[in-house]
Amino acid sequence: MSSTTPDNQVHWFRHSSPYINAHRGRTFVVMLAGELLDGPALATLIHDLALLNSLGIKLVLVHGARPQISARLAESGIESTFEQHMRITDAAALDGVMAAVGALRLKLEGLFSMGLANSPMHNASIRLVSGNFVVAKPVGVRNGFDYQHTGEVRRIDVDAIRQQHTAGNVVLLSPVGCSPTGELFNVNAEEVASTAAIALGADKLILMGNRLRLADGNDNLLRELSPQDAGKLLAEDLFQDSDIDRQLTAACHAASNGVGRAHLLDASVDGALIKELFTRDGCGTLVTRETYETVRGARIEDVGGILELIEPLEADGTLVRRSRELLETEIHRFAITERDGMVIACAALYPFPDDKTGELACVAVHPSYRKGERGAQLLGYVERRAREQGLQSLFVLTTLTAHWFQQQGFESAGVEALPGARQSLYNWQRNSKVFVKLL
Repeated sequence: MSSTTPDNQVHWFRHSSPYINAHRGRTFVVMLAGELLDGPALATLIHDLALLNSLGIKLVLVHGARPQISARLAESGIESTFEQHMRITDAAALDGVMAAVGALRLKLEGLFSMGLANSPMHNASIRLVSGNFVVAKPVGVRNGFDYQHTGEVRRIDVDAIRQQHTAGNVVLLSPVGCSPTGELFNVNAEEVASTAAIALGADKLILMGNRLRLADGNDNLLRELSPQDAGKLLAEDLFQDSDIDRQLTAACHAASNGVGRAHLLDASVDGALIKELFTRDGCGTLVTRETYETVRGARIEDVGGILELIEPLEADGTLVRRSRELLETEIHRFAITERDGMVIACAALYPFPDDKTGELACVAVHPSYRKGERGAQLLGYVERRAREQGLQSLFVLTTLTAHWFQQQGFESAGVEALPGARQSLYNWQRNSKVFVKLL
């Protein structure tokens, strides 16, 4: 993605096709924080959303309005009052809320209507549909504070939204909800987004904010969190920025209630939405109950991925060549590390039950993932399988990676340490070194 050369563009486009196929027909709820709607990147974000729509993704767009509401109230001489990150909305403030939200809604409708010949949305013909999809109820009085016209989401009109999706429309939800009595309530945009994602059974909730980046103590991006991990971060109050608190809370809520994946994206990264959805590693933080990366036994459908992984190593002599037919026959011997559908590491175990030992073979890790201890994790999985089969040791033959195996506890041995059946197959021309590890 960092290179703009034609060859790299072709390479990226080819590798994005699995995601294009996987996302088609799926429902994504995307929230844009209020500060993005007055920022310079808004038009580009709309272009990216239009691209998602053109790829057959069913979109629900939720927009924030907090800074715009505060600005409207300040212009009217009304002081903004917050409790527990919620604005206390009296009758005068509600007028400012409706004015700010209405202006933003019209602004977004205008941007989705762009169709200039020199714009990315030429001939897109996208209909952005808004309405009373959000049903709200009053927050009421809490801890002595009357929140007045501040509300909570009671429910989302799922059937109406799905009708719009069937018609090919993008649905826009604003942070204002209607009650059955005809009243309007100022509601939290993050709550609207997470509640809509849960109600719709959305495949993804995507929360985008300015500088929305979750990092550890060393400023390394936190790429994946479970809802439990996210809850711990919230409990520790590590993020003083209330915007991040609200957005992480929404992601955690959605991921804990049936939404497959919730993404937090820094919209200041150019193309963050496209990078997150159409590249293997993305560029944001994923909150999910699913395992994004897993170690498991290989299946017949993994043969193609294993071949793609090991072919470069076979070409340079690191591994002995295996045909597809042989690999299909021996697939039950293999274990793999799978990352979002891609085989990024593999290893095979060939047992010699009479000698209580097994051969570790065809160990390979994708070049892009060699710094994450994945080889060690895969080795641990193979060792557990070996113990389950009653094996007491593992041996490996290698020409180029002796140091790595020594770091994993293997010790140098001679050819005579191999089982008799394996000694007879030893390739003296290859002259591999032998290492053994006791289990």
